[in-house]
Amino acid sequence: MTSDTTFSSTIKTLVWFRQDLRLHDNPALIDAANNGAILPVYILDDINAEQWRMGAASRSWLHHSLTALNDKLQGNLLVLSGDASTIIPELCHDHACTSVVWNRCYEPWRIKRDTNIKASLKSHNIAVKSFNGSLLWEPTQVLKSDGTPYKVFTPYYRKGCLRQLEPRAPEPSPTALQFIKVDKKYHSCVAHQGINDLNLLSSLGWDKGFYPLWQPGEDGAEKQLLKFKQQSAFYYKDRRDFPSITGTSHLSPHLHFGEISINRIWHGIFEAAQEQGINPFDDSNLDCYLSELGWREFSYYLLYHFPYIPEQNHQPKFNAFPWQRDQQSLERWQQGLTGYPIIDAGMRELWQTGYMHNRVRMIVGSFLVKNLLIDWREGEQWFWDCLLDADLASNAASWQWVAGSGADASPYFRIFNPVTQGKKFDPEGEYVKRFVPELSRLPKKYIHSPWEASSSELKLYGITLGQSYPSPIVDLSTSRKRALEALEICQNK
Repeated sequence: MTSDTTFSSTIKTLVWFRQDLRLHDNPALIDAANNGAILPVYILDDINAEQWRMGAASRSWLHHSLTALNDKLQGNLLVLSGDASTIIPELCHDHACTSVVWNRCYEPWRIKRDTNIKASLKSHNIAVKSFNGSLLWEPTQVLKSDGTPYKVFTPYYRKGCLRQLEPRAPEPSPTALQFIKVDKKYHSCVAHQGINDLNLLSSLGWDKGFYPLWQPGEDGAEKQLLKFKQQSAFYYKDRRDFPSITGTSHLSPHLHFGEISINRIWHGIFEAAQEQGINPFDDSNLDCYLSELGWREFSYYLLYHFPYIPEQNHQPKFNAFPWQRDQQSLERWQQGLTGYPIIDAGMRELWQTGYMHNRVRMIVGSFLVKNLLIDWREGEQWFWDCLLDADLASNAASWQWVAGSGADASPYFRIFNPVTQGKKFDPEGEYVKRFVPELSRLPKKYIHSPWEASSSELKLYGITLGQSYPSPIVDLSTSRKRALEALEICQNK
């Protein structure tokens, strides 16, 4: 790709980057580049997001992702912080931009803001175009025959999506980019310009464990997709539930920030299948992975059609559920000190790496809302702050799924037993020993239930329950019975 810093064309376009921090298969960028000079802009604007302002882990990733994008744009990314509805018109005025383009976001507050910005720009004779750069299927494209949205995943995905609409093929990066020259000295918007000025990184350094495991940015996303196709894709269904091995794609942070498009991943799987001479829907592993991409789509679909789901139960009957306010238990869950090794390993993985294996997410979620009877919104908020891939649609839909209150949710009476789940999916205890090192000497017989060992046996392994490792904070049998009684109370109200 080549670039210039000046361009004589009268067509000047402001390209507003958001959750699409890439050049490849970026519809808004490609459209603008094909028509003239561009002013690439990123604005940290979440003043209207209320409790859904970007969490600390996501901000850390964003710093590195913006740095990578700026490198791709040869230092021409204008990075600002503030109210986009004010900044964008000012930038258009000062740089004679005749058009603005962006890829759509689907969070309710962003939809409202973007609608207002579009109307304001058009009233000033500035052309505005928005594109789908984040989803395989727009939420408005997939409806039931009566025009209402689907509420069950399988008919949504198999009937509404796959039988009607083929995802578009990804587009290559622009072959040339021509940039509008910006005088960074005179404009009021750029008084605090620069990635470092956003102060996205932790001053305490708690994120130091994240980046040996990740490479934020478009190049890192492409490498991860290639690694997944070569090493795990054809074993996905068989291996995805085992947290001690690399059986999943690890693409979710890249996908959330738009460092790679969902279309690139979808068609990448088809390319891998074609190389093997098979149809991906005929391969149980590939079909399973594609359906997981479908679940991501379904989450966005639900958020679009039911924008209240991050804060309210999708099923109103759960409004009467007798949640417990137990700050001490909540904090022990957050810190990975519940006394249940698979739970504690998952919560510590989250804190140390900004990520948690998907199977373990279900286990720790079930434990919080069912064994501890703590409101799913507490877990949603904690994940929002701690996950590198914190995504409003997926986070809300997943927590409502595990709580039983969402659309097509797991029934509330399905309660994951952390001991049996640990024995089934971490049979050697490798995952637990990695993140709960105080149990690393325990034989696998006891690794998921150390309280079953005698005190003399535990002493041999350097463990004293209640001291070196906590005793269980709740009895599984008793708490299961309490959860089912709470469900009955809820249903009878």
